[in-house]
Amino acid sequence: MRFLRHSLIGLLLASLTLALLVYAGQIIRGAVQVRMNNERPAPVARERVFAVNAITAKMQTTTPVLQAFGQIQSRRTLEIRAPAGGRIVTLARSFEEGGVVRAGEVLVQIDPADAKAALARAESDVLDARAEARDGARGLVLAGDELEAARDQADLRGRAHQRQLDLRERGVGTAATVETAELAAAGARAAVLARRQAMASAEGRVDLAATRLARAEIALEAARRDLDELTVRAGFGGVLSEVSLVEGRLVSPNEKLANLIDPTALEVSFRVSTAQYARLLGESGSLVQAPITAILSVTGADLTASGSISRDSAATGAGQSGRVIFARLEGVRGFKPGDFVTVTVEEPEVTGVARLPASALDAASTVLVLDDENRLEALKVELVRRQGDDVLVRGAGLEGRRVVGGRTPLLGVGIRVRPLGEVDEASELLELTDARRARLVAFVQSSKRMPEEVKADMLEQLTEAMVPAQLVQRIEARIGG
Repeated sequence: MRFLRHSLIGLLLASLTLALLVYAGQIIRGAVQVRMNNERPAPVARERVFAVNAITAKMQTTTPVLQAFGQIQSRRTLEIRAPAGGRIVTLARSFEEGGVVRAGEVLVQIDPADAKAALARAESDVLDARAEARDGARGLVLAGDELEAARDQADLRGRAHQRQLDLRERGVGTAATVETAELAAAGARAAVLARRQAMASAEGRVDLAATRLARAEIALEAARRDLDELTVRAGFGGVLSEVSLVEGRLVSPNEKLANLIDPTALEVSFRVSTAQYARLLGESGSLVQAPITAILSVTGADLTASGSISRDSAATGAGQSGRVIFARLEGVRGFKPGDFVTVTVEEPEVTGVARLPASALDAASTVLVLDDENRLEALKVELVRRQGDDVLVRGAGLEGRRVVGGRTPLLGVGIRVRPLGEVDEASELLELTDARRARLVAFVQSSKRMPEEVKADMLEQLTEAMVPAQLVQRIEARIGG
């Protein structure tokens, strides 16, 4: 009985459990059906508003800046070559790579023994020629005296012949005496002719001696010049480069020994496009003397030099395009020939343009502007110049309009936006924390590639309360690299 009672109680509990599970399933099924049958209310559509950076377009007169890349070179460069072959016997202490020399300083001395011997022979030839000239002059004087004496003798013989003719006419003289006098007169005339020939020979000897003396003096001058050229002097003050010479070495004629460069007469050459070149031409068609700035990037700072355009290339060059322009530099410090620099050229002023970020302009030369309801409109503009990350544009109705600074694919005509205000330009000065300032100062002080004057200038700027942001960015870029 006890077992039967326990079995019935278990069966009852199982039935109750099963009934509760079936009831719970029905409740869930009904709730799901009611949920699915109920209609959802339509959500309220709201217009999406985008936040944009707005820039107020201000028409102004500005000076566009053309940027190019160029190379520093010297306007005064001299190739030092050996004037003659021989052995190097003297070499200046400063004749080395990077050596600084003064104008007129003796750089190289080639063995002058052979040149001195040639000079001595030339001097002896001049002495011989002068002696020959003196002998010729004396011979010419004697030949003149002999000719004068022969002429006097001929005159006497002629008078004697005439006297014999007179005597024969009076019947006193004889024919034999007249014939003898005539023969004597003819002999005297023949002697005069011989003396004239001797005089001509003496004159020819004088002329030949003069020619020989002139040749000997020319040879003497050439020998002196050859001797002087064995001493190579600096044509101007400068710095030596490409030195390939040691004392005692044998050199051949016209062999290149070094280059002499004037570091103070520097210029920069850079290539621009034909369109950019056309903007640098004046009303007369000549190149304007526009101011330029050459920038050489170094560790933590920039070396700069100002100047002006001086000339352009005569030809484009095979396989090249555009134009090569040369500009003279003034106040150069730290620049060397061969440096590659960034060149900025100030173009003639343009009026009635607005400066906008380049991201505000699309390929169709339109910008997005805001109306009174902050909805976007497309405005057609004219692109005047590109200035790095900015553009100079002009267009009807652009003055005073708020322009979207950065366009995205989500922005278009008719879309409502929320302007965030004018785009703030990067601050020129920064206030540094003590840790950041100490980090920058330590890097500058530990730099070994930086010139001392540049390092001192940078350290002085880093001690100020407000530090240029550009300087901080460059130093931190070097530290990060």
